[in-house]
Amino acid sequence: MSDFIIEADLREKTGRGEARRLRRAGLTPAVIYGGDKPELAITINTMTTAKLLDMEAFYSSIVELNVKGSRGANKALVKDVQWHPVRDEAIHIDFFRVSSSDMVNMEVPLHAVNAETCPGVKKGGLLEIIRHALEVTCRADSIPDHINVDCDGLEVGDSIHIEDITLPDGVEVHHEVNFTLLTIAAPKVEKEPEEDAEEGVEGEAAEGEAAEGDTDTDSEES
Repeated sequence: MSDFIIEADLREKTGRGEARRLRRAGLTPAVIYGGDKPELAITINTMTTAKLLDMEAFYSSIVELNVKGSRGANKALVKDVQWHPVRDEAIHIDFFRVSSSDMVNMEVPLHAVNAETCPGVKKGGLLEIIRHALEVTCRADSIPDHINVDCDGLEVGDSIHIEDITLPDGVEVHHEVNFTLLTIAAPKVEKEPEEDAEEGVEGEAAEGEAAEGDTDTDSEES
């Protein structure tokens, strides 16, 4: 059973003008394609869409789309989301049909855990995340919501690489290089502007001497 069930309606018309009209009416245009079924142009309630897109798990879960006027449910993965260039809202969603046993390639986010309590960060080190997500291969019904990277025990200068972590069962990351996921960088030390300060003091002293000289001259002329 899918964690996300969405009610949708068929779109009779397509095109940019129709898409704008639908968005003004509170509907998000979308499409379902792939598998052995025909492509379906659909609409989803915009408020429903916004709530779903705020959930991290939505992007890596099988979604069940119940389309009115279409036979049977469509099980799919979110393939692409097009966003408005200015406003933080989706303007179109692509869904790709899958079955539970299909092998898929998906991007899964990485979560750094125990970073705030590791020795390196306690000593002032900075957590630098090199990879925020991994492209994994697994069954469609076994896509992890995220993958944890445990920072426990890391010191300043330590790094975690792809081969240092344990992936969930059935999940693979194909790689030829043991690339870095994150590191604990040394704290940045800001140098005090000593020379600038000295120049400022010397400048003030010079201005003061010049001002005294001007006063003396004015006194003699008077």
